[in-house]
Amino acid sequence: MGIKNVVVAGGGVLGSQIAFQSAYKGCNVKVWLRSEGSIGRAKPKFERLKGIYLNTLEAMKTNPAAYCRGLAPQGATPEELDVLKAQVERAFDGLVLTTSYDEAAADADLVIECIAEDPREKVAFYTELAKHLPERTIVVTNSSTMLPSAFAKYTGRPDKYLALHFANEIWRNNTAEIMGHPGAEGVSATDPAAYDAVVAFAEQIGMIPLKLRKEQPGYILNSMLVPFLSAAEALLANEVADVETIDKTWQLATGAPLGPFRILDIVGLTTAYNIGRLDPRAADPTTVQGKVAAMLKRYIDEGKTGINAGEGFYKY
Repeated sequence: MGIKNVVVAGGGVLGSQIAFQSAYKGCNVKVWLRSEGSIGRAKPKFERLKGIYLNTLEAMKTNPAAYCRGLAPQGATPEELDVLKAQVERAFDGLVLTTSYDEAAADADLVIECIAEDPREKVAFYTELAKHLPERTIVVTNSSTMLPSAFAKYTGRPDKYLALHFANEIWRNNTAEIMGHPGAEGVSATDPAAYDAVVAFAEQIGMIPLKLRKEQPGYILNSMLVPFLSAAEALLANEVADVETIDKTWQLATGAPLGPFRILDIVGLTTAYNIGRLDPRAADPTTVQGKVAAMLKRYIDEGKTGINAGEGFYKY
């Protein structure tokens, strides 16, 4: 195994999933979190993931529709699935949650940054992290919309820095978009060896690597998904239709299993809000972008941040 010791920075929707999947596939995983309060909020997410993995593997014994590509080979026997259920238990028990840069980074082969979509927070994190990392460590960002070239110079290792972006419910939707950066004056581009190591890591943890040839805001997936979700948010903020009607329209007209607001609940409303705030028009309450930002902020302030909170646009 090329990469064994993995650090995931952030315990949000995707950070928790990436950490759990990496542990499930045999990596030693530490989760760096900003505070003890963050640790408290992350623990229920890992409990939930443990239950999902165990229940899905059990269901796969008798229900072909339950199959998830990131969990097991197709056609795995019940005995093999029981072995994988034991891996779930080991993954959960082996997770280390810490607020210490030193404890997290000391022996890291790979750091996966999954903190808030706020440039200032990312710069502060990378600047401090660089003081604690071994020279060999590769650093990747799971940022949904931001380019690695915007942060490479802050990492202290721009040649070992790139993007590794996952889809939600990674045990089922097991894609990993991999994107290097071209460098700039005084800043080295992503080293092909680091890029190849991340591709190999994605395969190692059960993902299908999707290689990007150049930097693209939003990668492939979010270049398509974000405009779709933004259009739905605008329809709601402008009072064109309610949540259920918008979702029903999309599902009935396209055959999609989920509508945009169910997807937003999975993504997490905080992530959607942070992405939306990157548009300068979101600061103006008279624009549709401003109306969407204000709407999402109301939900967030009420604790309705999505499926992990038990409520977002829908109750769970």
